[in-house]
Amino acid sequence: MSLTKNQFKLITSLQQKKYRQKNHLFVAEGTKVVNELLNSSLKLDQLFCVNDSEYKNIENKDLISEAVLKKISTLKSPNNVVAIFKMPEVLPLKKTGLILVLDAINDPGNLGTIIRLCDWFGIDQLVCSMKTVDCYNSKVVQATMGSLARVSIVYTDIEKYLMNTELPIFASLMDGENVYKSSLPKQGVLVMGNEANGISEAVLKLANNSISIPRFGGVQLTESLNVATATAILLSEFKRLT
Repeated sequence: MSLTKNQFKLITSLQQKKYRQKNHLFVAEGTKVVNELLNSSLKLDQLFCVNDSEYKNIENKDLISEAVLKKISTLKSPNNVVAIFKMPEVLPLKKTGLILVLDAINDPGNLGTIIRLCDWFGIDQLVCSMKTVDCYNSKVVQATMGSLARVSIVYTDIEKYLMNTELPIFASLMDGENVYKSSLPKQGVLVMGNEANGISEAVLKLANNSISIPRFGGVQLTESLNVATATAILLSEFKRLT
């Protein structure tokens, strides 16, 4: 009920982006997330579990003790299973539909939530700047709750991407047009900016349109909405009005 040195070394190394990219592998933890990914199109590399009653049909698995699980887990309260999955093939950039673009989103929890939102609202491709946190970061994987398997995520030079798209580009800004009074198209690109600095000037110059979520509070002291919350509201409006 223990790991080999190579298995332990691999699992711990995958906490770093450079080794995830080198091996094309990432780690998922917990029954909910692992089961969601097992039932997806993603390919399992290895599975390590404390109780294999749920995983009897899995061939490439190892039974481990709770003590070993704690050593390889990044969670405060490890949950029964840790699995290594192969990264999916990166799909070509889409030219149609409603596409979400992220400009330097730093917080893993925000990115994980945004990936779940894409899954919920049927946004099947998420385009991320190279400065956006890695979607295979363990905290991001955990926050997606399995949605990671159902959304195509592409990291690219978003300036070049936006320069080449024929779709209308909507930048989310504090002083943009009121989204509740906007005429939103079925197809377009919605750009969400960094938590602290918003959308970069270079990217902002490429936007045809700007939209905002108005404040209704009487005091008007709230500086801004969390980027994941704002994304949820804006995606809801795009889908509601189209």
